[in-house]
Amino acid sequence: MLRLLFAVLALFAYASPGTPRITAIGRGDLARRIVEIAQAGKVPITDKPELALALSRLEIDQEIPVELYRAVAEVPIYILRIAETAK
Repeated sequence: MLRLLFAVLALFAYASPGTPRITAIGRGDLARRIVEIAQAGKVPITDKPELALALSRLEIDQEIPVELYRAVAEVPIYILRIAETAK
């Protein structure tokens, strides 16, 4: 089965008001490069294809729509769990 690779980077800027924004979207080779850069920077990565596909339909610097809040909110929770486990 062929699996398309999507990578979406959302910026969670807790110090500023507003919702998280899309900062990078890639498909194929660009998605692989986004993942490589994230891994090199030790940025936690989640594998949520449905969420990545939904977010990939947005524009760069667009706020996350209300309909995706719950799914997107699970990402920092996942990251916090990884950080706690690593201690």
